[in-house]
Amino acid sequence: MENKINKYQVIQSSILIVAIIVSSFLGYVVGVKQGTQQLVKGVNQKNSLVSKLEEKVLPSKGVVLPIVWGDLGVKLVEGGVIDADKFKAIYINRGQYTEENKKLLEEINNGRIKITAENSGYLLNLFWALGLANKNEILEKGEMVDPKYGGAGNFASTGGWTLAKGEAMDHYSKHAFFTLTLEQQVLVDKVSRGIYRPCCGNSVNFPDCNHGMAMLGLLELMVSQGVSEQEMWETALTVNSYWFPDTYLTIATYMKDKGIDWKDINTEEILGKDFSSSQGFANISAQVIQPESSQQQKGGGGCSVGGGAPVPQQQKQVGCGV
Repeated sequence: MENKINKYQVIQSSILIVAIIVSSFLGYVVGVKQGTQQLVKGVNQKNSLVSKLEEKVLPSKGVVLPIVWGDLGVKLVEGGVIDADKFKAIYINRGQYTEENKKLLEEINNGRIKITAENSGYLLNLFWALGLANKNEILEKGEMVDPKYGGAGNFASTGGWTLAKGEAMDHYSKHAFFTLTLEQQVLVDKVSRGIYRPCCGNSVNFPDCNHGMAMLGLLELMVSQGVSEQEMWETALTVNSYWFPDTYLTIATYMKDKGIDWKDINTEEILGKDFSSSQGFANISAQVIQPESSQQQKGGGGCSVGGGAPVPQQQKQVGCGV
């Protein structure tokens, strides 16, 4: 009888132990599930915030620029500033010689240009060619020709332009695609001195890299078509943002942390030395947890004719080398 009682007690104890183990395991599973759900929820919320901010800085549908391109692509080719075969080969090899891109180079009745993450590198090269070749006092009398640099041909914006017929310097400030009035030239000079780019510490008034030269070309084109100064600043920030997406997402995050929405920023301030130069951005970046883009960046961040190629990871800014 005593043996039966002991056996019964052992069975009860075993059942109790198993119940405790099962209960603990189920509690662990539920806890893990809840923790995972919270983690996923947190990640989704973070991605949502980044996506919303990214849409403000880099609209996925693109932004229409206040310029009419017209026949400038054809003129750049006819003038030899762009060797069409070399130029097209780059984008055909990448699968990026789209119908829209083709029109900008080969047709004469182009309207306004829309910049997107996908075509920002292509536009960078078109504007680069324009800025390099169009006759302008900034190229002829500015820092580019300071004797201490050994000649204007030694910069990334000149020596790096390998898509011309002949040498890049054969076209440097040699073509009058449009002529600015004195008042318009003064405006270009003023605005160019206030726009920096994060690949170096110089303003557009010293266009020693492709981004500076491209922005100079864009400023000249805007002024020649009567775009207002305020719209020039706004357009410059839009274009810089597509060329340097990570930079301006970081700056936007910094401003958001300060309680300032991107639509309320001071455009001139953001384009200035304290934010958009390499030194200024380094200071801003050090104060910000870097945003993780929700989509692959395809900006025109590199300082070469291949600078607009898509990269398989978050884009990193590149220095101004040839």
